[in-house]
Amino acid sequence: MSAVSSRLPVFPWDKLEPYKKTALAHPDGIVDLSVGTPVDPVPALIREALVAAADSPGYPTVWGTPALRDALTGWCERRLGAVGFVHENVLPVVGSKELVAWLPTQLGLGAGDRVAYPRLAYPTYEVGARLCGAEPVVYDDPTELDPAGLKLLWLNSPSNPTGKVLPKEELVRIVAWAREHGVLVFSDECYLELGWEADPVSVLHPDVCGGSYEGIVAVHSLSKRSNLAGYRAAFVAGDAAVLGELLQIRKHGGMMTAAPVQAATVAALGDDTHVEEQRARYAARRASLKAALEAHGFRVDHSEASLYLWATRDEPCWDTVAYLAEKGVLVAPGDFYGEAGARHVRVAFTATDERVAAAVKRLG
Repeated sequence: MSAVSSRLPVFPWDKLEPYKKTALAHPDGIVDLSVGTPVDPVPALIREALVAAADSPGYPTVWGTPALRDALTGWCERRLGAVGFVHENVLPVVGSKELVAWLPTQLGLGAGDRVAYPRLAYPTYEVGARLCGAEPVVYDDPTELDPAGLKLLWLNSPSNPTGKVLPKEELVRIVAWAREHGVLVFSDECYLELGWEADPVSVLHPDVCGGSYEGIVAVHSLSKRSNLAGYRAAFVAGDAAVLGELLQIRKHGGMMTAAPVQAATVAALGDDTHVEEQRARYAARRASLKAALEAHGFRVDHSEASLYLWATRDEPCWDTVAYLAEKGVLVAPGDFYGEAGARHVRVAFTATDERVAAAVKRLG
């Protein structure tokens, strides 16, 4: 056990604890904008579907119910523009973080293999590579990588932490390069429905993939768009051969989405109204926080999508974290996401309206 854990970086969030204590001491309480966890209620129709399926004494299946697979394929065609999707093109997973962390292992990667991800990125891409003993590699432009030994290429658009969106032309170029060199592409698109100043495009769109899903898989989550972080509801979609292999492995591992969560997912993907209502809440919070940060002397870079503002005062990120903590506002230091983030902080706008208003007041 120690040999495995020693491969991994120090869990970053533990380093924030002293700053959290400072923020907690503020007379009006902490405004926690560090972790992008949903705080708004789970929509009623989703809770009702969960409750209706609560009497589920039998084991669920790893592949999910036919109704769930219908919902997944239908949503991919309707929302992402995928064409000709069948059940073999989708696979539910137990939250997207689980998939990201264990994917290289489930693909059979190990010593001598390389896993690439953006220079500024969600830390679990690196963790997944290290868990299986593969070599983690960062990139600015993946097509400049040496493809030798490169088995898995992570894309992330919209980006966590920067909110940057890859244009369709860029995706086309990257997918073509990966196919030319036999590199499997997994595209983390969990924030795709949260575009503000850009319209994110999926790698599954025919304009990107040319109507073929060979060598490409998209990762999607209901945590943000439907406030289901506590349900652990997510899925992957794309290359049927890749997903078929993962299905067999995950059957052996017992990686089953709970039956009531499967039913709740069907309800969530079948309704767009709650997504638009949640988008409106986030849009209002984003606008007020962005204006307050900029008026306070911050510069906001990228941030055209996702649930975060990538902000800087052109100083070391931990100085900014300490400065805001004194005001009772907790944010995430940019170096959690790579050395290139050392002068930025990530500001989530997932707090309640009341807490966002408190942060705006303190910045004013």
